[in-house]
Amino acid sequence: MLPYIYNPWVLVFWIALSWMIGFLGRDKRFGFFGNFLVAFLFSPVVGTIVLLASDDRSPKFIKKARNDS
Repeated sequence: MLPYIYNPWVLVFWIALSWMIGFLGRDKRFGFFGNFLVAFLFSPVVGTIVLLASDDRSPKFIKKARNDS
């Protein structure tokens, strides 16, 4: 029996949770990529804590970023 770390479903689940945390944090201080990276590199639990602890971006910056895309 392989340890759970070698199970490909664990990696898929880890990436899916990290993506979800990044998506939820897209309007936060670190944005999508920053929140995704924290969740992926450390753990989705740490990513959730960072997401909940981070401040929102200013409305002016969010509006500008969405219009540029």
